[in-house]
Amino acid sequence: MDFDLIVIGTGTAAMVAAMRVRDAGWTVAVIDEKPFGGTCALRGCDPKKMLVAGAEVIDRERRMSGKGVEGEVRIDWPDLIHFKRSFTDPVPEKHEHRYREKGIDTFHGGARFTGPNSIDVDGAELRGRHVLIASGAEPVALGIPGEAHLTDNEGFLAMESLPPRIVLVGGGYIAAEFSNIAAHAGADVTILQRGPRMLTHFEPELVGWLMDSFEAVGIDVQTGTTVTGIERDGDGFEVRAEANGEEVNIPADLVVHAAGRTPALARLNLAAAEIATEQGRLALNEHLQSVSNPAVYAAGDAAQAGPPLTPVSSHDAKVVVANLLDGNRHKPDYRGVPSVAFTLPPIAAVGMTEQQARESGLRYRVKSERTADWFTARRVAEPVYGYKSLVEEETGRILGAHLVGPHVDEVINLFGLAIRHGLTADDIKSTMFAYPTGASDIGYML
Repeated sequence: MDFDLIVIGTGTAAMVAAMRVRDAGWTVAVIDEKPFGGTCALRGCDPKKMLVAGAEVIDRERRMSGKGVEGEVRIDWPDLIHFKRSFTDPVPEKHEHRYREKGIDTFHGGARFTGPNSIDVDGAELRGRHVLIASGAEPVALGIPGEAHLTDNEGFLAMESLPPRIVLVGGGYIAAEFSNIAAHAGADVTILQRGPRMLTHFEPELVGWLMDSFEAVGIDVQTGTTVTGIERDGDGFEVRAEANGEEVNIPADLVVHAAGRTPALARLNLAAAEIATEQGRLALNEHLQSVSNPAVYAAGDAAQAGPPLTPVSSHDAKVVVANLLDGNRHKPDYRGVPSVAFTLPPIAAVGMTEQQARESGLRYRVKSERTADWFTARRVAEPVYGYKSLVEEETGRILGAHLVGPHVDEVINLFGLAIRHGLTADDIKSTMFAYPTGASDIGYML
């Protein structure tokens, strides 16, 4: 079977690309070995945020207790998972229906290249004038004994019941977010992070402030701790680790892989298509095209050209489609892409970190403050609230913004808008925002 474009994956990047080239009159096939919909809709962003909604209620009740709010609130985990599934369960069928309506051919199974532009899908041979790799990411291999005992993000989000003792291996977004969900639902949670702090993509001061909220709900964060193995212990597990040269053993009913993700490429048989890789990533040019096989492009987490975020996947797909239709004249633009960890409270960032600004050679000013005494925080009895902003001296352009506290998952988008479109600090400070809102604090942060 011959197609103008074969898309491997059915997540955000895949959907955007497939629909757009089909609208241009191309013949298209999409392939996925998992249910159609991709990580964000089925196994990541959206279902996670639905579980966070339950945790937010518990967190708000905890903070407002004794301040006019009384009563006991708890999470019923099976009901919360049922609520999540009310969203996720219909997704695969809806996606397939959209593809069929567009006249896009769908294939279920593992994709393996058999030549520069040919792919085998469980015995079916497909040939594409072009191929888009949008296969997403998967947990990075840790290379430790007992690694098979680890549960990944997909397993956590599908649990029918909440285990009483949970250990998360790693200290990034997954560890930060899942630990908050589980702790607010009543589990005893331990995070084992090899490095000196969690959430290394965020400013260290703000992460330090955020750790106060982890402590308040009983999350045990053990930094400088390297997991060396996992053993079955009766109905549970024992996690072995090293910290400060000493062995640490931690009992658990569930051990979650939260130590990073890598492009899901291993099963694609890239060598058969002469697709080059570099350190586990696809070798791509500035147009998101394979440097060794011009028929092949990549987008989203599989490309890892930009931050591993859903809006980036969509942006990548639009760039690839433009290059397919118009020739290689388009490049991705990752300026002003906000990143949020949906902890309680959330932490958010956009633009340069202070270290990046320092290394850039630009002259800039920094303003940073912990602001738990501001109305935004006091109104909801939230002791964790603060910011760091970086502004270029000569131009007044906003170089970076870093926030932690109530509403920052929304407020960070305004800073992203400013950075992407070159707005200055004066432009923002002269804007009238609704008051009192999280956005009305922006002027005082610059």
